[in-house]
Amino acid sequence: MSDPRRHATLGARPEATGTHFRVWAPGHESVELLVDSETGPAASVPLTALPDGYFGKTVAGVRAGDRYRYAVDGHGPYPDPASRFQPAGVHGPSEVVDPTAFAWSDAPWRGVPLESLVIYELHVGTFTPEGTFRGVIERLPYLRDLGVTAIELMPVADFPGTRNWGYDGVALFAPARCYGTPDDLRALVDAAHRTGLALLLDVVYNHVGPDGAYLFSFSPWYFTDRHPSPWGKSVNLDGPHSTHVRAFLIENALHWIGEYHIDGLRLDATHAMQDDGPRHFLAELAERVHAATPDRHAVVIAEDHRNLARMVMPMAGGGWGLDGVWSDDFHHQVRRALAGDSDGYYADYSASTRDIATTITQGWFYTGQLSTYLGAPRGTVPTGVPPQRFVVCLQNHDQIGNRALGGRLNHEIEPAALRSATVLLLTLPQTPLLFMGQEWAASTPFLYFTDHHTELGRLVTEGRRREFEGFAAFSEPAACALIPDPQALTTFEGSTLQWHEREEARHAGMLRLHQALLRLRREDPALRGADAGTFRAQALDDDTLVLIRWSESAMLAVVVRLRGAGRADLGSVAELAPRTGHGAWRIVLTSEASAFTDDPAPPEVELSGWSPLIHFRRAGAVILARTAPE
Repeated sequence: MSDPRRHATLGARPEATGTHFRVWAPGHESVELLVDSETGPAASVPLTALPDGYFGKTVAGVRAGDRYRYAVDGHGPYPDPASRFQPAGVHGPSEVVDPTAFAWSDAPWRGVPLESLVIYELHVGTFTPEGTFRGVIERLPYLRDLGVTAIELMPVADFPGTRNWGYDGVALFAPARCYGTPDDLRALVDAAHRTGLALLLDVVYNHVGPDGAYLFSFSPWYFTDRHPSPWGKSVNLDGPHSTHVRAFLIENALHWIGEYHIDGLRLDATHAMQDDGPRHFLAELAERVHAATPDRHAVVIAEDHRNLARMVMPMAGGGWGLDGVWSDDFHHQVRRALAGDSDGYYADYSASTRDIATTITQGWFYTGQLSTYLGAPRGTVPTGVPPQRFVVCLQNHDQIGNRALGGRLNHEIEPAALRSATVLLLTLPQTPLLFMGQEWAASTPFLYFTDHHTELGRLVTEGRRREFEGFAAFSEPAACALIPDPQALTTFEGSTLQWHEREEARHAGMLRLHQALLRLRREDPALRGADAGTFRAQALDDDTLVLIRWSESAMLAVVVRLRGAGRADLGSVAELAPRTGHGAWRIVLTSEASAFTDDPAPPEVELSGWSPLIHFRRAGAVILARTAPE
């Protein structure tokens, strides 16, 4: 790969004789560089005023490892808004980092194409007991053997304190020092590539955290009152000086792609990134990321509940050119069907097998219908959008951690139903996402945790409990008091995965099911294709649906019983009608096999006729296969 600094204009950039510093501080008269000294007062160097509100200078003698801050019109000192490392925390000095010093070994790496992505989302601090980038490295062989193809790290931009989900990040260019050094993160990416895994990074461009956000000290133009935002002022993408704000964020994206060899970005809450300008910021960002990676696959995926097809349509057709978008409708439909959730946005979903089948077929459910929850129409018709551009899941950090008790789906439903839904998820043509520990039905919750200063922490704790007062289960003060305190160390520690669980029978079977399904997804030709004309989902009854996947040489019928005992007759499925040259049906997998549960209840499968009959004893799934005519 080429020089990682080729897109860098901001921050501290080591050169042959010193370090070049550049910062945006429009409307200010002066910016001074303060270089820390162990023996005396910090050395002060005035930066040169440059056009468009920038200040910069090459300072001789400053090297990688030196620490520095800025004074703006005599105020401060402040860390660098584009700091590459904050070793003493987000309020301390920034450190000069040389991104060219790391010895990469991934020159042959070309990434993982979109159609092959199986994403594993993890939080660095709670994924392993070490809670570090190096700790994740030790688990890479396990993830490869599980069968996922990409790791997605929750945000790592540095935040106040020593524990956080990452969405309170304020040093957007600096990996969180509690996880390790910048080179530790590079080592993780390099090791992932050697293992055959892509590494994606969750980034937050819609807001900054409430503590340590020194962007305000350099310019008020980073944010604007033009658009409402749940986090206060919105990021300024279309107002005065927005050209430079957009450049700052795009440089951040290219910094992760270039200086860390990251394989793609998941953009947090893009519905909150409002832009009324002639070209939406997300389209510009996607184009720049793709242009910077001509020799490898790099994806840009949005988290966005609006169901806007243009986000993932090609730029040539008027789209924004993103590679994918989280499709929440699948999660919400299945969650309501299995766990019965009906509060909040779940009220918009029937959870009928017919609606689940529609969601699978379209990629999302809402295509312009009225949303009762929003009180307005939601969504657009995604005609022509390839299935792999929809990222779907049964669980993710939000859908677990935003519950009062951080409960996973396996904490609330029967194991048989969870196995059945897992078969459905991992045979879909869409891009599946797993959340860490999901593959063995981890017993640990994933709770909301923070480490703010005392006063802010008190407000966060009170706000967290107030958030759930409208839920029936927490309407009484005594019940509300049981919600774990985000500030407590035990809340963080209780969210750390317990890896020994994988060896226990009730967890080991679930792990084997995931491994078997991901191997099938990788090897079976009917599951490798993801064109719109190679799959169909259909409800068989109120509790059962079938997903048909086919290729030129093979056909699979994935029969999923979500609830209770019952009989599934596939005679109504047109694609399964006998045709000359078709082979006989055979059983590929059943979720109720003894390999996957210590309490097996395999369904009875009749394959004597052309139309298979399946008698389920409880929730379960069966995958049938036959060869296609030559």
